Amino acid sequence: MAVYAALFLLVAGVAGVLTATADSPEIALENPDFEVSEGDSVEVDGETYTVAGISEGDSAPIGTLEQNETAEFSETWANGSTVAVDDREWTVEIAGDDPSGVTLVEVLDRQAILESDDAADNETVERDDGEYVAVTDDGETTLVPADEYFPAPEERSYATGDSFEYDGHSVTVDEVTADQAVIVWEGTQTNTIEIEQDTTVTIGETEFIAHFPDASTMTLSTDIEGYESQVAEIDRFEQYNTGLTRAVVLALISVVLLLSTAFIPSRY
Repeated sequence: MAVYAALFLLVAGVAGVLTATADSPEIALENPDFEVSEGDSVEVDGETYTVAGISEGDSAPIGTLEQNETAEFSETWANGSTVAVDDREWTVEIAGDDPSGVTLVEVLDRQAILESDDAADNETVERDDGEYVAVTDDGETTLVPADEYFPAPEERSYATGDSFEYDGHSVTVDEVTADQAVIVWEGTQTNTIEIEQDTTVTIGETEFIAHFPDASTMTLSTDIEGYESQVAEIDRFEQYNTGLTRAVVLALISVVLLLSTAFIPSRY
């Protein structure tokens, strides 16, 4: 009984030593295509991307690539709608069934005009024959027709192909129909790619495997087969390590059972 117990202890000891001293293999992309930090550039397929940041995710770092490219933007103005141009509001007016342009008619701030005129009431007066403004001069109040009192609104007409400044851009009237006008302009569009730990990512037309050796460095490699080989090696190590751990546990249990059996009194 003692010999068997010693044998199992020897097995447990050897398995325990192997488990404790074994170094777990880690992912290490050899000769990666890129090894970058925040602020570095990555050029793939003729396109340049910037590492906008590397941050700590829930369980692993996350890298962000950004690319600025020129893109065409458009906006549609419906006939009769109101738009803001040069910090003023304008009504979009399109005349005819086959228009060649669009007209912007200024929307007057009548309330501001009335409030700035000390001689006029702050509200217009409605009569059966129209709208009036009450103007008091030398104690005498006169009703002035609203169309005469308020200045004529400014009008701006643009034909298809004309350009003007709008919202900080130089825009062009691209298309005008009876229902709407379409304006277009060129601007900068930012494309963002988020990259997680040990995942494949397509940049341009090239596929990479991404790995973060530390919290501030990102490596990108096209050697996906090499990465998968390392993952398989880690899986094998974990399987072997799990097997050795089970051997230690079973050997120790066997020792306990053998020793316990040795102290059972004999019936004879």
